[in-house]
Amino acid sequence: MKTVKYIFSLSLIVLTILGCSQDDVNTDFVDKIAPPSNVSASVTVSQDNTGAVTITPIGDGAVSFNVDFGDSSDPSGVIPSGRSLKHIYEEGTYTLTITANGLNGLSTTVNQQIDVSFKAPQNLMVTIENDGTISKTVNVTATADFALSYSVDFGDGSDPVMSNINDTTTYTYQEAGIYTITITAFSAAIETTSYTEEFEVIEILQPVQAAPTQPNRAATDVISIFSDAYENIAGTDFYPNWGQSTTYNQIDIDGDHIIQYGNLNYQGIQFGATADASQMEFLHIDVWTADENMALDIYPISVATGEKLVKMDLVAGQWNSYDIPLSEFTSQGLSMNDIHQIKFDGTPAGGTIFIDNLYFYKDPSGPSEPESAAPTPTLPADDVISVYSDAYTSVGISELNPNWSQTTVLTEVVIDGNNTWKYELLNYTGIVTSYDNPTDVSAMTHVHFDYWTPDATSLGLKLVNTGSGYGDGDPLKEDIKYVPTVVTGSWVSVALPLSEFTTDRSAITQLLFESSGATVYIDNLYFYIDSSASSEPEAAAPTPTLAAANVISIYSDAYTSVGISELNPNWSQTTQLTEVVIDGNNTWKYELLNYTGIVTSYDNPTDVSAMTHVHFDYWTPDATSLGLKLVNTGSGYGDGDPLKEDIKYVPTVVTGSWVSVALPLSEFTTDRSAITQLLFESSGATVYIDNLYFHN
Repeated sequence: MKTVKYIFSLSLIVLTILGCSQDDVNTDFVDKIAPPSNVSASVTVSQDNTGAVTITPIGDGAVSFNVDFGDSSDPSGVIPSGRSLKHIYEEGTYTLTITANGLNGLSTTVNQQIDVSFKAPQNLMVTIENDGTISKTVNVTATADFALSYSVDFGDGSDPVMSNINDTTTYTYQEAGIYTITITAFSAAIETTSYTEEFEVIEILQPVQAAPTQPNRAATDVISIFSDAYENIAGTDFYPNWGQSTTYNQIDIDGDHIIQYGNLNYQGIQFGATADASQMEFLHIDVWTADENMALDIYPISVATGEKLVKMDLVAGQWNSYDIPLSEFTSQGLSMNDIHQIKFDGTPAGGTIFIDNLYFYKDPSGPSEPESAAPTPTLPADDVISVYSDAYTSVGISELNPNWSQTTVLTEVVIDGNNTWKYELLNYTGIVTSYDNPTDVSAMTHVHFDYWTPDATSLGLKLVNTGSGYGDGDPLKEDIKYVPTVVTGSWVSVALPLSEFTTDRSAITQLLFESSGATVYIDNLYFYIDSSASSEPEAAAPTPTLAAANVISIYSDAYTSVGISELNPNWSQTTQLTEVVIDGNNTWKYELLNYTGIVTSYDNPTDVSAMTHVHFDYWTPDATSLGLKLVNTGSGYGDGDPLKEDIKYVPTVVTGSWVSVALPLSEFTTDRSAITQLLFESSGATVYIDNLYFHN
């Protein structure tokens, strides 16, 4: 049995107190410090009746250890990580105390019981099992009276592995097959006790590619249970204890999170909140299995009407994508307005499945093509180098959507008299200007294009210089930048700063669009120089129109604010704050903004739990990031507790105009019943802020 405690050194406490005028001030560097974890000791004993024990302390994040042997002898002193020490014990049971020392004064102390006996191990009990979720992996556990440690010879020619008695030894084989596994238990006696078993190691295959990319559905058209593509129901339990034999794991393939259920007999998912799916039309799921002839029963479970199933036959070795009409469940009497669980049954039992993109959805109600042309550009022609636009004379294109093994189909369509590219099945496509006469855009500041899409989830533009002799992989040859957030169903104007591309822009020969196999309309593709950019706003921020009864204001001339006790307090930031007046409107001007604090009141925290959004208006000439942190120092939460603080960032920072931001408070983990601090964070830029308030 182990007991664990965490210790902060006195020096760190003193540093924190002396370094802050307010001990509740947020300090990110402390949040990042973690005490050593997974602390224990590997303990072996010589088999010569001397009681000579070798102790090797281990722990993640530990730089040194102290060991108390538990027999009234002097402690060990400081032991560097990776070192072992020996100690002579009399026969008996002892409590070994290991203190793991980390960086910055943090330490973790663990108590571990050891038994030193001069009797040979007796009653050796061994469990050997295939791991339910990791392929070709075996878990071995051994217990025995009088034993202190045991070794496992896994029968594949590798060196035996030594472990503490009662601990589990995990080993992954290179190949599946039948192996002779030998377990030997050791006490302090000369005699040992062994056990041998012929064991079949099973290979569990798993997908090597992520599940299919999902359409960019509107939030109102989907109720997501598990998918990286959508916002899932918060608090959902994917492995509730329903007495199943199923094992649970999550894997990551190219950034895509996937659930793995092994040894599946049945498995439930408990939603974090009851879902009303009565307006949805389909249940989508992607499933992968390596097991032949396997079927999966899926049961949505209603609070009022129980469960109904649909059976899906799975094809082994590939992703199986299903869009199950909800009518197949409702025709059996299932209510869809109170779904709180989903259950899976595997046939035959004992197989392994991988699940992704589990959600209810309905077909989008929006248009599948633009109803009007893209906005007409207004920049002077002298500031533009055009690739494709009816508004300017273009440089000329020698190849368009050339055959580079893409799936993309290109058609030029006319919308309101305006020529527009329509890309279908767009994974990537090339635009070649001229290999013999490259385009020099080094004097330009931005590349612009307008896009419209009903279903894309990603969209990027690559700039390529093949005319300067750069080799493949050289960042001067090519670089791609993606639209931060793809918007569906409307024309969107994109202006990407050329300073963010590594490509040598003096000789551009190719441009490539990349997307998610979607339909994308493109117009007004050109480079330009932004010669009219202003360094400060010419007008005040928009005047808020919400009723005062629905607002808790922090800073705005439009409302009565709650009051601020500290503004841009000295928390070692670079930020400089000036209050300026623009068109008669008071506005905060932050310069060199890396972060800044706004303290309402530590004695009287602000309860915004009834509000739904936090709003602010910003204007910036140069920021590349902008986030707002909400902090609750009034409820006793410790540093690192998500209920104490959380930050959300503006998805895409727009320069040169006032932008109104409304962040849903549901996305913050902060306990909003007692807000005392708000912090803006940015990239060392100049940012104007006005109309900072909570509202519903």
